[in-house]
Amino acid sequence: MSLVYAGVCCHAPGITNRPEAADADDYESLRRGFSQMRQDIESLKPDALFIISAEHFANFFSNNMPAYSIGMADQYVGPIEDPEWLGIPRRNVPGTRSLSRRIIELTLQHTDVGYAEEWKFDHGIMVPLHHLTPEYDIPIIPANINCQAPPFSPLSRAYEFGRAIRAAFDSIPERIALISTGGTSHWPCTPDSGKINQVWDEEFLARWSKQDVAAMTSYLDDELVGDAGGGALEIRTSIAVAGAAGGVGNVRFYKPIPQFACGCLIATMEIS
Repeated sequence: MSLVYAGVCCHAPGITNRPEAADADDYESLRRGFSQMRQDIESLKPDALFIISAEHFANFFSNNMPAYSIGMADQYVGPIEDPEWLGIPRRNVPGTRSLSRRIIELTLQHTDVGYAEEWKFDHGIMVPLHHLTPEYDIPIIPANINCQAPPFSPLSRAYEFGRAIRAAFDSIPERIALISTGGTSHWPCTPDSGKINQVWDEEFLARWSKQDVAAMTSYLDDELVGDAGGGALEIRTSIAVAGAAGGVGNVRFYKPIPQFACGCLIATMEIS
């Protein structure tokens, strides 16, 4: 078994763009959560970090919007946003084309997935990497789930995507750490930006932590958007990690931080 770590985390740009705006204790707790995740990943000495994020129209748009895609390059560039605004210098991020290709080929044995040989990292990947691999010394394999432009793949298919990449990981000798990034409830780029539905978040995280597949995949997209905002469509990335890991989850940090416009999250899942 080559999957050695599975976790989920938030990726709000405000975490690096305006950390001083949040309550100091809340930010310090979030920072400690990222730090512990980094230490855990480093201690396992993975050969690559497979990171599932959500599309923000950084690479894919209405003329080509794959439901699922995996990067296949030896090098990526990020952030695509203004580095001064995001608070993260632009840099080359190492990838691993050969390993990516093998994972893609093996994933295709179980589900359809696109691939991209060029990929610009936005805050969805760069904010977590800034905290988890500050030296950028672990090869990255990016994956994307369309959570931006309907029609969307059903939540149950996100879980199956996770199972497909797990089958791929189990077929290779390399050690893979897996994280997903994205939000629970949030209303980005709307007049309700900063609104957070904590009750909804905690209910979803309870379903996720219990590996209750039926419950975590039962939401309808219209319900998601109405109850938890358009940003909650990104729970697909967390559901994919649940499919890959198969165990029970542990929410290490959750806190609504309106200054970051989301409920900030650090969680891990046991690998079964």
